[in-house]
Amino acid sequence: MALGLTPSMERLVEELKRFPGVGEKTALRFAFFVLRSDHAFAANLAHALLGVKEQSRFCSGCFGLTEQDPCPICCDPRRRSDEICVVEEAADMMAFERAQEYRGRYHVLGGALAPLDGVGPDDLRCNELVARAKEGDVREIIVATNPSAEGEATAHYLARLLKPLGVRVTRIARGLPMGGDLEYADIVTLAQSLEGRREM
Repeated sequence: MALGLTPSMERLVEELKRFPGVGEKTALRFAFFVLRSDHAFAANLAHALLGVKEQSRFCSGCFGLTEQDPCPICCDPRRRSDEICVVEEAADMMAFERAQEYRGRYHVLGGALAPLDGVGPDDLRCNELVARAKEGDVREIIVATNPSAEGEATAHYLARLLKPLGVRVTRIARGLPMGGDLEYADIVTLAQSLEGRREM
């Protein structure tokens, strides 16, 4: 630890370093920001941190983030119960909700298959997804994992798991982003955009 830090600052820096992607320099910058801020900021931050731990949880239905169980999406009778969109994380579910295009239900896996990092099917909510698919009126499962090696492996694994159940399994389309330039697109994205082409 850096010389000249008080014990309380050292404790704060050590706790901040536990955040993903936060090293010692960033933790020090955050700690000094807290020190320079007024007392109300520190109190509000502490209150917000405790509030998340005490009030936020994962929905027992879709495993999305909620403060009530089941969550408002699972409880909404206007949502299509015969369609489940499978995402890796709760943040992915929020991205779909911001787009305001999808009107079905969700299933949050809690990550993607990553054997090199020790993440296998038992570490994800795959069994819960299979149970939901067997429950009754599920007609289609949309696999919306990220277009990464882990996301693709997860999508293929889920397809193998779900197709024998007689449920339609689809994958979200991938391709070029709006406003992007072809010359800067990678070959995988270009190939996927050609593969996913449709009639005009």
